[in-house]
Amino acid sequence: MKKLLLIRHAKSSWEDLTLEDFLRPLNKRGLKDAPFMAKLLKKKEIKADLLICSPSIRTKLTSEFFIKELNFKNEIIFEKAIYEAPYENLLEVLQKIDDRFKTIILIGHNPGLCDLTNFLCEEYFENIPTCAIVEINFNTNSWNEISKKNSKLISFEYPKKYK
Repeated sequence: MKKLLLIRHAKSSWEDLTLEDFLRPLNKRGLKDAPFMAKLLKKKEIKADLLICSPSIRTKLTSEFFIKELNFKNEIIFEKAIYEAPYENLLEVLQKIDDRFKTIILIGHNPGLCDLTNFLCEEYFENIPTCAIVEINFNTNSWNEISKKNSKLISFEYPKKYK
């Protein structure tokens, strides 16, 4: 059994229009939502083995809240291949994960995360909101074999669900 937690970065700031997209920080709402969602994930008592994160500023800042709240001490990879990548790139990254890792957190961007969720799950998602968490279990022992055929959507959490 494998478990995948897909997390979209928290709401980012568009205050400084001169900043490159890669360098955009979180805005006020993002700085509020990220710790809230991290606490929500902690309540589920899921122990992740690996965290893979896009290296953009907004994803790194989002990851810091989850790392702190979950007291995450395991391996962290900042993977350039998932920065604003299509779902095929995300799937390729996941399929190359060493099978010793059972539970993975991947923090990234839309539309890739939404497209990946739709590729892997029977359920259809119009959008994965900022700071949402999609929890998927796979009935397989190999990341290379994850697919819609062996997946089960466990939960879909997002900040506005609790407001």
